[in-house]
Amino acid sequence: RLNNMGHFSAMFNGLARSLSIRKGKSYGSRGGREAAEAMAKDAKKNELLLRSSGTVNVDGSKNFASVFSKRGNKGVNQDCCIVWEEYGCQEDMMFCGIFDGHGQWGHFVAKRVRESMPSSLLCNWQEALVEASLDPDLDLESDKRLSRFNIWKRSYVKTCAAVDKELEQLRKIDSFYSGTTALTVVRQGDLIYVANVGDSRAVMATTSDDGNVVPVQLTIDFKPNLPQEAERIVQCKGRVFCLDDEPGVHRVWLPHEESPGLAMSRAFGDHCVKGFGLISVPEVTQRTITNRDQFIVLASDGVWDVVSNQEAVQIVSSTKDRAKSAKRLVECAAAAWKRKRRGIALDDISAICLFFHSTSSHLSQQILPVTALK
Repeated sequence: RLNNMGHFSAMFNGLARSLSIRKGKSYGSRGGREAAEAMAKDAKKNELLLRSSGTVNVDGSKNFASVFSKRGNKGVNQDCCIVWEEYGCQEDMMFCGIFDGHGQWGHFVAKRVRESMPSSLLCNWQEALVEASLDPDLDLESDKRLSRFNIWKRSYVKTCAAVDKELEQLRKIDSFYSGTTALTVVRQGDLIYVANVGDSRAVMATTSDDGNVVPVQLTIDFKPNLPQEAERIVQCKGRVFCLDDEPGVHRVWLPHEESPGLAMSRAFGDHCVKGFGLISVPEVTQRTITNRDQFIVLASDGVWDVVSNQEAVQIVSSTKDRAKSAKRLVECAAAAWKRKRRGIALDDISAICLFFHSTSSHLSQQILPVTALK
């Protein structure tokens, strides 16, 4: 089976090869998690990894990422982001994530998940590659795309379970009444894998037949009133209802307590309601990037509460300097929040704009000006 394993690693451009020697660095003598964390440190040092507002623009890369986060009026900013170019030392891979914390310890929970998820995912992905290569029943050539997706999905599900368990056992962070959402994307060549836990949203901007830039929503906002989510919560003895002063805002409650009142049905942490229908299982999907696809927007619900998918792609498309695209989207959302939600404290607002092509010269010019937005 060793020949098969070597073929498999080469076919999937796997982490297994990069753990030996890459760019003068040796990671092979370390354990998997330690090696992945060492890669993250090197990536940070080489400006391939961003954990704050800014841009990642590597020479020769097909990717350009713009990141911006704005604190709301509720105290400390509980949103955080990560962009990791050359993810796992793979030149054709990139990892992006946006994490929206909630509760008293939410900002610590969000940062902890941002810290542990990428390296954990790399380790589980490598293990899944090796396991698949040793599976005598797997025909590697039959459907490479499906095999690759199944490996990423398995890796994500295992990672999310491990990260949530680790949070529960962590003494220095109290995640019993606090938690975070997690929306992440891995780009591998012309494929993207999207994993969503919570109510942040990923929207793709693509070019329609008539040349206009149009949105394609890639994720589901996991709100408690979604039929399949509500059914699970109720079956687990949790409750879903709106408060009188918040009509239309469905929340998750314990069976006999008026707490915690979570506005999402999936999250890391919040272990007080983990036995009552709240889960940290990700929805994992894939999409092939075509020449028509321009960029993807990952944003916390602070954007989507007041900005439509169409408005978001228009704002980003019409920003001449791509480095400022995330900031412009966030500022437009903040302005819309003040107009549409008077008297309600501004939420933390964060966005990542990941462009798929190194230049924007081919972008459609048939874009509505932002002044046309409602």
